[in-house]
Amino acid sequence: MLLKTFAVILLTGATATMLGYFAWYKPKFKTNKNSFAPKHTPAGSEKEKYRLPVEKLAAVSAQLKSFAAKKGYNEELAFLVDMGIPSGRQRFFIYNMQKDSIELAGLVTHGYGSSKEGIEFSNVPGSYCTSLGKYKVGAAYNGRFGLAYKLYGLDKTNDKAFERFVVLHSHDCVPAEEVAPLGICESQGCPTVAPAFLQKLKVYIEASGKPILLNISQ
Repeated sequence: MLLKTFAVILLTGATATMLGYFAWYKPKFKTNKNSFAPKHTPAGSEKEKYRLPVEKLAAVSAQLKSFAAKKGYNEELAFLVDMGIPSGRQRFFIYNMQKDSIELAGLVTHGYGSSKEGIEFSNVPGSYCTSLGKYKVGAAYNGRFGLAYKLYGLDKTNDKAFERFVVLHSHDCVPAEEVAPLGICESQGCPTVAPAFLQKLKVYIEASGKPILLNISQ
């Protein structure tokens, strides 16, 4: 009887763990329409390393440089996120706008308000979706997940970011390395990175004399 009770407890615990995994992590096993298929490039090249055409980042950077110069933001560095890349691959880039080069890259979540068919974007409170556009990376604070940075939406597509409590923070569910073709966990709309990667971002943020721009595109 005791052995049977113990077995029931073990089975119940295992079931709860599995349910918790799928409720929180929500891994995506199906590749969606926006999945990026890397082209063949020379070994060791920047394109191969980050699986993203540098030309695309350079185009975003050109727009940000002009905005940064006019509005008093950091004109050398920006954080560029491309949601057109699957979540299991690096899609958060620390980008040098003067050299048009990627300095570091890491994984980042999108909001779980998206449909099964692909990522949906919204600025509506309660949508739990990622919002596209430019953000000002604001002051650091200690929040629910530890170190976090306030984000201020600078476009009509994300101007409710502060109201929605969309911030830059880390979570243990985000891996340090790529896991594609699997996806990673999802957030309530916050760009959430791995703890070690947030510490790297912290170095750049603290060393910057001017606010840094974060841009989310697709």
